[in-house]
Amino acid sequence: MEENFNMVAKTLFGFEDLLADELTQLGALYVKKGTRNVSFSGDKGFMYKCNLGLRTAVKILKPIHSFNVNSEKELYDKLYAMDWSKYLKATGTLAVDATIHSDLFTHSLYIAQKTKDAIVDKFRDTEGVRPNVDLKFPDIKINVHIDRRKCTISLDSSGDSLHKRGYKTATNIAPINEVLAAGLIMLSGWDGQTDFMDPMCGSGTMLIEAAMIACNIPPNLMRKEFAFERWPDWDVELFEKIEESLLKKTRDFHHKIIGFDKAPSAVTKAKENVKNAQLDDFIEIKHEDFFKTQKGGDEKLHMVFNPPYGERLNIDMEEFYANIGDTLKQNYPGTDAWFITSNLDALKHVGLRPSRKIHLFNAKLESRLVKYVMYEGSKKGKYMK
Repeated sequence: MEENFNMVAKTLFGFEDLLADELTQLGALYVKKGTRNVSFSGDKGFMYKCNLGLRTAVKILKPIHSFNVNSEKELYDKLYAMDWSKYLKATGTLAVDATIHSDLFTHSLYIAQKTKDAIVDKFRDTEGVRPNVDLKFPDIKINVHIDRRKCTISLDSSGDSLHKRGYKTATNIAPINEVLAAGLIMLSGWDGQTDFMDPMCGSGTMLIEAAMIACNIPPNLMRKEFAFERWPDWDVELFEKIEESLLKKTRDFHHKIIGFDKAPSAVTKAKENVKNAQLDDFIEIKHEDFFKTQKGGDEKLHMVFNPPYGERLNIDMEEFYANIGDTLKQNYPGTDAWFITSNLDALKHVGLRPSRKIHLFNAKLESRLVKYVMYEGSKKGKYMK
């Protein structure tokens, strides 16, 4: 039996509850929420499972040592004292990143450099050979986290952020992060039991994440590599067994997932990404201007989208957001419409009262995820208070 150990899954602000639920459903032990992270316990196979199967995690870290630190010299000395030969060969490669929340240490790049120095100096002094830095494909990626005086050293089991699912080869201006897209859909409560629409679908991220949620497809099956594949204890048979067990839990989906975009280039890119994700059977993308469309049929519709915020596109935001409200009100009865925006002034021009507002961030932009419920039976736009 593999031994259990502690891990930390990092996530985006506002997704901690979602991630804790995902971990619990996967079978994690001792799940505990933090800020932008959730700690838990599991074995090596479970670490593989988390990297493959979690939708709202951006990293899975495996802490290997923690200590108090009061100076840069003490940091160096304690790192130097660790037995790094358990994790890395003297001829191997490494990369270090640091996250700092401390008044004593303020420069994360400097702390990362100091960590690298301690490790390579130790190898050079003990073995006469030193590892090299490789920022793209290191044998191990080390994460240093300093919170006030407490320093935690972790191995990054993921490597590249887990939002890099592997299906997206074509992007537009301001593409939405895959983890953010999955989290928005999960926060909206969509469960695959109705039709789904993204009326401003860009490169198709929201549609692809919705299809994977509907079919319970593990989000990171298409990743080229995880960092743990370069670790000394990498177990390819165990990994394949975990992959197989996750694939057995996929399910059928009997509704439609529809995307519109008025830019032909976006439609082309979205179709390409959907094809890469092997989800063409579930997703239909049309070249349409949302403001000139209306809902087809009487079935309930669930809409989640990421409209322009005005950060990079030169359009009249007040008019644009007023058009969103008018189109929903007049043409989309029987629809739960959710969208995220950081343009809180433009949001006031939608002309509908949201039934929910959730505080989130899109990258560094403070944003709101808002919900508008458009009732059936009246095109005069009855909507929730």
